[in-house]
Formats: sequence, structure tokens, C-alpha cells
Amino acid sequence: MNPTIIKLFYMKKIIFLLFIMAISLVSFSQKIIYSEPDRDDMNNLSFEIIGKMNGNFLVYKTAGSSHFISVYDAQMVQIDKFKLDYLTDRVFNVDFLAYPDFAYMFYQYQKKNIIYCMVIKLDVNGKKMGEAIQLDTTDSREVQNNKIYQFVQSADKQKIQFYKINTTTSKTHQITSILFDKNLSLINKATEAVTMPERNSFLTAFEVSNKGNFAFLKAIGTNSNDNISQIILITKEPNIPVFTYHNIAKKENVYLDEIKLKADNTNNRYIITSFYSNKKRGDIQGMYVSIWDEGVNIEKTSSTIAFSTEFRDDAKGDANTKTAFNDFYIKDIIVKKDGGFLLTSQSEYASTRGDNRNFSRWDNVNNSFGNSLGSFYSFGGFGMFSPINRFGNTQSVTRYYSDNIAIISLDSLASLQWSNVIHKSQFGDNSDAFIGLGMFNAGNQLKFLYNQTERSIQVLNEQSVTPDGQIIRSSTLKNLDKGFEFMPRHAKQVGAKQIIVPCMLRSFLCFAKIDY
Repeated sequence: MNPTIIKLFYMKKIIFLLFIMAISLVSFSQKIIYSEPDRDDMNNLSFEIIGKMNGNFLVYKTAGSSHFISVYDAQMVQIDKFKLDYLTDRVFNVDFLAYPDFAYMFYQYQKKNIIYCMVIKLDVNGKKMGEAIQLDTTDSREVQNNKIYQFVQSADKQKIQFYKINTTTSKTHQITSILFDKNLSLINKATEAVTMPERNSFLTAFEVSNKGNFAFLKAIGTNSNDNISQIILITKEPNIPVFTYHNIAKKENVYLDEIKLKADNTNNRYIITSFYSNKKRGDIQGMYVSIWDEGVNIEKTSSTIAFSTEFRDDAKGDANTKTAFNDFYIKDIIVKKDGGFLLTSQSEYASTRGDNRNFSRWDNVNNSFGNSLGSFYSFGGFGMFSPINRFGNTQSVTRYYSDNIAIISLDSLASLQWSNVIHKSQFGDNSDAFIGLGMFNAGNQLKFLYNQTERSIQVLNEQSVTPDGQIIRSSTLKNLDKGFEFMPRHAKQVGAKQIIVPCMLRSFLCFAKIDY
């Protein structure tokens, strides 16, 4: 046979095999496995996905004074569920920090006049390893709301920072910081009296770096409680007893509202960012960014990035170009190795039928003004969502909206690299559990999961953003069984290519494992 013909024959065969392989890769690029609904779950259930340990998935559930842990295997079969009898009815603010081979369960409880901050170490099956350890205490007679402790962990989970803020004296806020290592050995405990002579000032945006440096912001508001006009960065190194105050350069006619702080561990910096307007209660003009270099203790850059008309037109949804970003809120800051970073934000708003009220970002600026109840700041729940209310008050229905997602990429000097918009439109009556987004970091791209109504049915959708800002719309996720209502906003990434998404089936809670 002619060698050329033989060569062409084998080339066609190879091309055909590659084509088959490509189809197979697409077909198996994503797989969903559902857990069976747990019909023993009680009404008004709240939960938190603890994480993946030793191949199993652990979920904490609570209703009233009852606390449970459910254990699911790799096929999402519930292999165990047990009650945490050692948690009493006085326990509140339960939260978890998971590692590959164990997890910490932090909680608070009150006995007589004392509020205790406690921790129990759990094994890969959710069973306790030893007795509870006391981390700190507070006299309850000083508070009206007993949820006073909060914690943040470093990006590498090697440092755990607890803090509480006492506001007994209106002109001074006393912050207590308690730093532990991964093994819960105490590294440092310190108290600082932060002077607050300004009427509309508050503390916000708490971070701890991989080095154990504690950082947060003092925000000073305008007289009318509408905006933030000045920022002070406050830091505390683990082996130095005092707190250090850094004045962030104030810009004229730049008014902030929702400030975020992020530790850049690779480059030893802090990123401070917010949307800004150029007058009080004004329309959002763009993004404010300040970068503080912790190594030399100077502000490396402070800039504002005005959004272009094209970006506004793309993001506006039902708004006009001028007010396009008035309902957007920053969701995540993702730091890149070169010191650049991505910002993700989402349009969120609500309206109430029955009392003719509409809510805007000015109704609860920064979620911080007025958040000090009694003598301590109140921090609320630690990551669980409120029980789903499907019916609500028939006389007054609050409709929650969640619309477009805006993604912005900046370089290490806070110069704009690119921006793009993922378009979506969502709403929920008396509950926001099924709207919003879940984000999945796949390394080479960011994936966004969200529900979209198609033919009166909520369908889970996925869109991805590449490092250069290109948006890839995936085809409808496979194996989306009918009847499941997903809650992507409460999803949790548990592996490099794996995410757990809670969902409802006929009013029963279950979980979907998505493997990429």
C-alpha cells in the first residue's frame, strides 16, 4: 500500500481518537452527586458546612437548643448523624475552622454573670477529642447582647485571632485581641483603648496576616452618618505590646462607605478599598484604593479609579448610567502573587410591598453605624444563614434582589487592568437564601455559580472569568435533577476542584457535591 495513504489513514484515526477524547473530557468535566434529604431535620434549621476531612464531608446543623453533626461519604451518603449533647441550651455563636485531619468548634455560652468563649477539637468523624478549652471570659453585666466575640484566621490557617470591643465609654472603644497559633497555644493577649472623639466613628474590617499581625480600620464618618471621610489603619504585631496607628491620606471630595481590608501576605502589604462618591450621599463614581506597605510602614499608593461610561453601561441593569453602581457591594478581594488583585462586587437591594418602603445603601451604611449594642460591639452569627422563611408576613412582603456581578482587576500599583460584568437577574420574596452567588477558585479561572429562572424554574448556572478578564459562559450544569433548589451563596469550596452546595428538596435540606 502507498505509504502516503497509510500515513493519511493513521492521521485520520488519531484525529478521530482525539475528537472522542475531547468529547469525553467535556462530558465528564463536571459531576453532581446529591445527598438524600434528611427527613429527621427539624423546622427552622440553620447549618454550616464544616468542610472535608479524610474524604468525608461534615455539616453542622442546629435548631433551637439542639445541635447535630452530619457526616457524608464521598457519594454524599449520610453515614452518621449525632447530637452534640455537651452543648447546652445556653450555647450560641457556634463556628468552625477545619483542617485536613481535624476541626475546631468555637462557641460561646453564658453561666450566671459570665460569658465564656470556648473551643472543642473534633476528629475527622466530628467526634470531640478531649474536653472543651476556655479561651476567654467576659462579665455579662457589662453587655446587653451576649454575642461579643469574633475571630479571624490567617490565610494559611496558622494564626487564629479573637477580639472583642467594649464601648462602655463613648469616647473610647476598648479592643481586646487574643492571638493563638494553630495548636491554640496563646501567642499574645493585649488590650488597647482606641480614642473615638469623633461622633460618627467606628472600628471595622478586621484581618490577621500569616505573620500574626492583627490589623483593622478606624473609620470616621461625616456628620450626617452618610459616608466615611477619613481612615486610620491600626496594627498590632504579635510580640510587641502596643498598637500602632497609621494615618491614611485623606482625599478631598472623596467619600467612602463600605471599606474592606485585605492582607497581602506575599508582598507584606495591606489593601484598603471601597467604592467612593464625590459628595455626601452621592452616586458611586468608582473605586478607592490605598496600599500600605507593612515592611517600611508607608502608604505606597492612594488612588481613585473612576468607572468608564462603557463599564457603567454594561453594569447598570435597570438603573441609568449615572446611578449604575449605587446598589453594588464588594464581595471578595483576591490577591495575586505579583501584588495585583481582583475585586468582585454584586448588585444587591430590597423593597417592601405593603408599607411602600424601598431600601438603598444609605439605609445601613457600611453595616457598621449603630452596630454597637449595649457596651460591646455585637457580631451576630458566625457564618450560618437564618432559617428560611417561605411565607413571611402576608401584609408586608420584602423582595430581595441580586443582579449583575462586576469584576475589576488592578495591578500592584492599583492601576486598572481590566473590568467585566456577568449579567444576571434574581429576586426572592421574604428570603435571600436562593439568590446571590457562590464563587469557586479553580486556579486558572474564577467560577461563579448562581440561580437563573428559566421557564419558571430556578436553574443553577455557571460563568467563569479568565486571568485576562474574558468571561466564559458554561453550558447548563449536567445532572441538575428536577426539584432541587440550590443555595449557591452558602456553598463552600472543599477541594481544589470540588465544592459543596446546599439545596432544598420539598422543604428538606440536602447537599450537592460538584466535582470539576
